[in-house]
Amino acid sequence: MEEKEVVALPEKVEVIGVRFRQMGKVYYFSPGKLRIEQGQNVIVETARGVEYGLCVMENKEVPNTEIVPPLRSVLRIATQDDEKHHEENSKKEKEAFDICLGKIEKHGLEMKLIDVEYTFDNNKLLFYFSADGRVDFRELVKDLASVFKTRIELRQIGIRDEAKMIGGLGVCGRPFCCKTFLSDFAQVSIKMAKEQNLSLNSAKISGTCGRLMCCLRYESEAYEYELKKTPKVDSLVETPDGDGVVCEINPLAGLVKVRLNSNNTQIKTYVRDSVKVKGYLKKKKNDEPVDEELKKLEDS
Repeated sequence: MEEKEVVALPEKVEVIGVRFRQMGKVYYFSPGKLRIEQGQNVIVETARGVEYGLCVMENKEVPNTEIVPPLRSVLRIATQDDEKHHEENSKKEKEAFDICLGKIEKHGLEMKLIDVEYTFDNNKLLFYFSADGRVDFRELVKDLASVFKTRIELRQIGIRDEAKMIGGLGVCGRPFCCKTFLSDFAQVSIKMAKEQNLSLNSAKISGTCGRLMCCLRYESEAYEYELKKTPKVDSLVETPDGDGVVCEINPLAGLVKVRLNSNNTQIKTYVRDSVKVKGYLKKKKNDEPVDEELKKLEDS
């Protein structure tokens, strides 16, 4: 039996970064012999067919470990005809959205249509929707296929993806982070809110999408780093004024508030480096009520 020759990839591969949606995920493509500048539109080959995208990273060499095979190619830089065809597809997507809404109502389906997308070559029409549970949309697909005469695909998306597609304003008054600059979602946990000493009130730490706010993650690493150097609340410490118990901390400022043993009502603030941890108070079990609703905010 003949052994197949294994072709090793070079350590670095020349690629460009392409995005298909506003603030969507960036995908790598091989530019071949083309020199493509950031901001140019390109026609690329993807797993679902020929697509139109925006170059957000010009020709650059990256380690082969960052490549998800197979690395597909850029077919060409978009021409004026390509631009025109893309605009026509955008108009047809709006028409398809209205038609699909009517079909959903006709079939009495409990689903919310979010967006419609044509592949550039018009070989497939994708409908993005959200729903509380599973939806039997087989008859809807048949109905849509008879109208549009192309392959139909319905994709159920999560509540965070729905917010990213639709957009809106957050509780801060600014446009959603996911719509303006976050290309992908990262895991956000209740632990991050606790470390930042935020109120564990679901209404205050959840975004419009109903999940924990993405911005809880922005300062998370800084808090983790500073908390490692800061005595914990209920630590028994030695201070320049005697022994006491830490009752409050400010990790970013590097400060701790200590209730001195010599005068149980006196609380003084110290720089954390000026106190020495001697031990910890024993905490009572279940002394902190757990809000079960908070667990539902974490995006699993």
